[in-house]
Amino acid sequence: MAKILILGSGPAGVSAALYAVRGGVETTVISQGIGALAKAEHIENYYGFADAVSGRELAEAGISGAKRLGVQFVAAEVIGLGMNENLTGFQVQTTDSRFEADSVVLATGAARRQPKLPGLKELEGRGVSYCAVCDAFFYRGKEAAVLGGGEYALHEADTLLPHAAKVHVFTDGSAPEVDFPAAMTLHTEKITAIQGEKRVQGVELAGGKIVPVAGVFVAYGTAGSGDLARKAGAILQENSIAVDRAMATNIPGLFAAGDCTGGLLQVAKAVYEGAVAGLSAVKYVRRSH
Repeated sequence: MAKILILGSGPAGVSAALYAVRGGVETTVISQGIGALAKAEHIENYYGFADAVSGRELAEAGISGAKRLGVQFVAAEVIGLGMNENLTGFQVQTTDSRFEADSVVLATGAARRQPKLPGLKELEGRGVSYCAVCDAFFYRGKEAAVLGGGEYALHEADTLLPHAAKVHVFTDGSAPEVDFPAAMTLHTEKITAIQGEKRVQGVELAGGKIVPVAGVFVAYGTAGSGDLARKAGAILQENSIAVDRAMATNIPGLFAAGDCTGGLLQVAKAVYEGAVAGLSAVKYVRRSH
């Protein structure tokens, strides 16, 4: 049976799920929560409500409706997205499971703000990367760094480990959230800069110590839509996922909706784009089967 996976349970993700399941396709939503909408105390500009409603109330009502129609919800942190072994569909990796689907809709919100470290932005594409699956091969026999201290950082470091001569993990002054294996070198000091002129040459720590590395992989917090899109090979434009009018990315079967596509960061836009993405995913899987 055809399957659609939707990553994110905010307005875009749930809207996509509603249209996908009503299209007769088995639909599963994977998320860690409702996201930024939970912080909205009063929403007064959304159609259908005579009185103000909180973001959490709106989100919970949407999820309840989707569950009633048969959408499955899984609470998990997504750390990877790519093609399956047969290259016939997608594989989504969480911290403890793997899911396969014929189509995926990315709806996990806007790109995360990156720390304002000197050298980080300037050296993007010249040693600074956001996708170990994409770029680990280029660091064969070289020392590489991962910035972050959670499950996502551990996943990126694990991906690098078979390739790099040595993997350094920098938690940037925070205590690590997970146990990193002894094969990785852990640094808990505050980072002050990424060093390098034409390419990355090292990570500078508070106190002036510089740890020489050839590459830096940014993996703070959890993987957002932009991070996952990069892993799948989707095109980004100014940190937003590039989509067409059908909310399709350049990867067949991969769609995106909501804040991750840029533009107006409003519930109304997210719901519309989710509906389009859900319908497009249904059309895609029907053509594929």
